[in-house]
Amino acid sequence: MQPMPISTIADVVGGALTDVPNPDALVVDQPAVFDSRAASPGSLFIALQGEHADGHDYAAAAIGAGATAVLANRPVGVPAIVVGDVLAAFGRLGHYLVRNVLTDTTIVAITGSAGKTSTKDFIAQLLPAAGPTVATPQSFNNEIGLPLTISLATPETRYLVLEMGARGVGHIRDLTTIAPPQISVVTNVGTAHVGEFGGRDKIAEAKGEIVEALRPGGLAVLNADDPLVMAMAQRTRARVVTYGRGDGAMIRAVNVTLNELGQGHYTLVTPEEAADVQLHVAGEPQIHNSLAAAAVAREAGLTIAQIAALLSGATAQSKWRMETHTRADGVTIINDAYNANPDSMKSSLEALAVMSRGQQQRGIAVLGQMNELGPDSRTAHENVGRIAASLKLDQIIVIGGEAAQWMQQAAQAAGASVVHLPDQETALELLRSTVRSGDVVLVKASRGVELQRLAEKLLQPGPNA
Repeated sequence: MQPMPISTIADVVGGALTDVPNPDALVVDQPAVFDSRAASPGSLFIALQGEHADGHDYAAAAIGAGATAVLANRPVGVPAIVVGDVLAAFGRLGHYLVRNVLTDTTIVAITGSAGKTSTKDFIAQLLPAAGPTVATPQSFNNEIGLPLTISLATPETRYLVLEMGARGVGHIRDLTTIAPPQISVVTNVGTAHVGEFGGRDKIAEAKGEIVEALRPGGLAVLNADDPLVMAMAQRTRARVVTYGRGDGAMIRAVNVTLNELGQGHYTLVTPEEAADVQLHVAGEPQIHNSLAAAAVAREAGLTIAQIAALLSGATAQSKWRMETHTRADGVTIINDAYNANPDSMKSSLEALAVMSRGQQQRGIAVLGQMNELGPDSRTAHENVGRIAASLKLDQIIVIGGEAAQWMQQAAQAAGASVVHLPDQETALELLRSTVRSGDVVLVKASRGVELQRLAEKLLQPGPNA
C-alpha cells in the first residue's frame, strides 16, 4: 500500500484517532492484515469481529509486531482509527486507493458461478508480460478480500486483477463501486449457490452487474457458449469480446483434445492469427478459463504467439482445485475439494475418467455433499450419482449423510460400484487398504465438508499407503 499517515487514513474512512501519539506516523508499503500474526512494521491491522474470534482482542499483538495502527470499531488501548463499521471503512479506503493512488492501473474484474479463480490465475500469469500485475490471493473475492487485494497494489501496478463473488443480487454492484473495472469477465452462469439466489435467472442478474459497471470505453469479455452470459451484452455500453468453442466466438478453441492427464490441447483462433496451446492444468473447463484469459491478454497488447506460449506454461496456482499429486508408490490424488456444484462435479468426474483410462489405471471418485442447492438438492445429488455411474469408474465412495445416500442410491440403480461411508476417517481407512499403484483418486465436495483434509492425509505416509 502507498505510504500514508494515520491521520490521512482517518480522514479517508471517516474515523477518529485514539491512543495515537503521532498522527503523522506512516502506514508504509505493506498490505493490510487481518491476522495479527501477519502484522509487520508499518502495516495496518484490520480488527474484524467474526463468528469465532474478535480481531480487537489481538490489536495489541499486532501493534507489538510492528503494525502502525489498528482499524477498529472501539478504542483498543493502542494506536487506532475508530469507525462505526470496520468493513465499510476498509472498503472506503480501498476505493480511495483506486481513485487517488492507482490512477494508471487497469482493473480487470472476474465473476462467474464456476471457474473464476482458475481464470484469475491464468490472467495473473499472462498479464505480467504487459506490465506489473497484482491479483486476488487465493479466492479472496468478497467485501473483505477486495480491499485487501487493492492494498497489495502500488502506483507502479499496471494491472489489478480482482475476483468478485456474490451471494445475492447487489453484492457485485457494491464491489464494483469500490473498484470500478475497465475490463469485466464473466465465466458462466451455473448452479453454484442456486439455493441462496433462488434460481439461475437471479444468478445471471447478479453476475451481470459486473458488466453494468463498465464505462463505454471498457471491455466485457463474455462466454459465447453460455446463453445467460451472452445475454449480458445487452446490459453494457462497453465493447464486447466473446470467447468459447463455438464458431460464433471471437476468441475460440478448435481441434480440442485431452491428454492422459486430462489436460487440454487446442488451437487458439483469434481475428489476427492462430496458435497451438497445450495446457498443464487438468479438466476440460480449463479450456474456457484459458480462453477468457487470452481475451484479456489480447486487450493488453500481447501477441497471439505470446499468449499461447504463456498459457502453455501456466500452472495451477490456487489450492484444492484439481490439485494433482502423485505419491511415491504411483497413486495419483486429485484434491478438488475447494467447492462443488452439479456443473463442477460433472467436469471433475469426466476429467477423472479421462485420466484413469489414459493408461488403463483405476479411477476412484470420493464424493461429498454439495451445499446451497435449496429445493433442487436431492435431484442434483441423484444426477451426480448417475453421471458418476455413466463414466464407468472403478469405484465410487460417497461420504456423509442424506445427500451422500442420494448419490449412492442413484449410482447403484445405474449399475455402479458404490460404497457409502459415514465419515472421512472410515474412508481413509478403506482407501489406504485398497488403493494400489497407478490408481487415480478424485476427492471432491463443497467447501463446508472440508474433504480436502482427506485428500491431504492420503498424500501422507500411513498404513498400506
